[in-house]
Amino acid sequence: MKRTTLFLLLALSGTFCSVARAQKVAIKTNVLYDAFLNVNAGVEAGLAPRWTFDLSADYNGWTLSHERKWKHWLLQPEARYWFCDRFAGHFVGAHALGGQYNVGGLKNNLSFLGTDFSVVSDRRYQGWFAGAGIAYGYAWILNKHWNLETELGLGWVYTRYDVYPCATCGTKLAKGKSHNYFGPTKAAVNLVYTF
Repeated sequence: MKRTTLFLLLALSGTFCSVARAQKVAIKTNVLYDAFLNVNAGVEAGLAPRWTFDLSADYNGWTLSHERKWKHWLLQPEARYWFCDRFAGHFVGAHALGGQYNVGGLKNNLSFLGTDFSVVSDRRYQGWFAGAGIAYGYAWILNKHWNLETELGLGWVYTRYDVYPCATCGTKLAKGKSHNYFGPTKAAVNLVYTF
């Protein structure tokens, strides 16, 4: 009877330990987005010993000036597989993304992988987007609770938008236009707190 009780206690303690490990959670901020004054936060929860679910949100509601506007919000859920232990080392992920934007008057000459971003120099674009991608990342353990994590994702984004002649104009030049984008969908240098 004592052996059976001891065996059951050991089995239950092992179960509780694995459940406690599976409930490990991290909160994070992307310092790259912070540099562009985008308010952002993420939370990541353990699902299994090598699987986590990450949900990041990003918001920029600032009007830069009368001639320049850069407003958007973004949600980006991601399933991650960790090659060793979760929250440490190499990982791959599959993510979705979606949100809305209102951008115009941002002077640039950028054209990348078939998408001409210079069009926002003289016009305002307002619309929504949705897409999906894959990512690779690495997390360094700094101490018991703090990690530094980098990640780069590639994928596809579909967008529908209206075009306006300037950053603050209300007269539409075009309505319901669409565009398919292929390229980077995620870039992150995250400061992570685990508990």
